Amino acid sequence: MMLFRYLQEKDVFEKYYKQHLAKRLLSGKTVSDDAERSLIVKLKTECGYQFTSKLEGMFTDMKTSHDTIQGFYASMGAEIADYPTLAVQVLTTGSWPTQSSVTCNLPSEILGICDKFRMYYLGTHTGRRLTWQTNMGSADLKATFGKGQKHELNVSTYQMCILMLFNSTDRLSYKEIEQATEIPASDLKRSLQSLACVRGKNVLRKEPMSKEVAEDDAFFFNDKFTSKLYKVKIGTVVAQKESEPEKQETRQRVEEDRKPQIEAAIVRIMKSRRVLDHNNIVAEVTKQLQSRFLPNPVVIKKRIESLIEREFLERDKVDRKLYRYLA
Repeated sequence: MMLFRYLQEKDVFEKYYKQHLAKRLLSGKTVSDDAERSLIVKLKTECGYQFTSKLEGMFTDMKTSHDTIQGFYASMGAEIADYPTLAVQVLTTGSWPTQSSVTCNLPSEILGICDKFRMYYLGTHTGRRLTWQTNMGSADLKATFGKGQKHELNVSTYQMCILMLFNSTDRLSYKEIEQATEIPASDLKRSLQSLACVRGKNVLRKEPMSKEVAEDDAFFFNDKFTSKLYKVKIGTVVAQKESEPEKQETRQRVEEDRKPQIEAAIVRIMKSRRVLDHNNIVAEVTKQLQSRFLPNPVVIKKRIESLIEREFLERDKVDRKLYRYLA
């Protein structure tokens, strides 16, 4: 917390902290909910309710999802035995890190139970919409290899979609896998790399053999796969640090989130002052928001202009640097 107090851009910290917290919650890797909540309480004391409201919303969603899935299984009764086991976390848009809607064709064996859950959820909640975030899920698969050796594979949802294709064939090209799953190319290559190129976890074989996945590669089911462990966790090869486009995207999202906060501060100031000149507005807004971030004067000017267009403020007819609040 001492280091945190020295940060000028606390909202950037919040953005990255939220991403890491989401991964821990969804993958069940939190040391304890109490430890996570303890830090959130400290952040709340330091920065106020607004800073941590979305983080607290993430914990609320996890609790609500647990109750929802119990209700779903109770409604299914004995019929549930005909389907794979499904665990769903329903995440509120806005509370969790923004996720772009990704395409991924789920296996037909999974679609049945997914449709059942969708019908149950939309039947108990009105005016809501469900979008599957396949890039955030995981799955446990039971696999039988050569000589009848059986393993339980813990994989990502993308990896599950790839492996299920090999139930009906022993060989698939990269293009065939891409066409069948419609997983985004960057994610597909990382998933295939994890399944075919990591020693001790290579449940698939790749030709030609290399560390990188190319579009003209072919993949085979590795029936000679062995492991001392019954349960084998296959992670996804990830970039060690954020790429430049990802950094720019995060920065852009931060800038977008700042706009309504700057506008709210301007309106609060003008509501109490009624009339104020440009330099004083910039100084007041900076003072109000510096506990979260240092707003750029150019951005403040643009937000003032936006408020004038929407008739919250108006310029003085004589002094153009003077603004009036419109009640």
